[in-house]
Amino acid sequence: MSAVLHVCTTCRASESVCDGCPNDKVVNGGCAGCPLNVASDERAGTMLYRALERHGAPEGVEIRPVECLSACSNGCSVALSSPGKWSYVYGRMTSADAADILQGAAAYAASEDGLVPWRERPVIFRKQSLARIPPQE
Repeated sequence: MSAVLHVCTTCRASESVCDGCPNDKVVNGGCAGCPLNVASDERAGTMLYRALERHGAPEGVEIRPVECLSACSNGCSVALSSPGKWSYVYGRMTSADAADILQGAAAYAASEDGLVPWRERPVIFRKQSLARIPPQE
């Protein structure tokens, strides 16, 4: 069954360095020498979306940008949904979490009801869950 990974691209996250930049240096509000080469005014949510796209969606997962998930006080957020399954919202995500997010999304897509066993979830999905929403059907 397929799943949608919604990524809030309007999240501003209160991080002072370019998300994912190994140099960890701020110059004029942006990373100095960041290999991601992003504009200093690019929002953290857009950077997260780009990082996920660079990694590529796992089988059965569509990565879909959205304008707002209303989790603004929790940094960058993503949500997982699929017809007939429980849905989830996760917060405090960064571009550095892209591989773990996609691993969790793949496990979610492979599940029958959206309930991935605790130990099979990436740590960020265990500790950074903001909401679990029951299926509509």
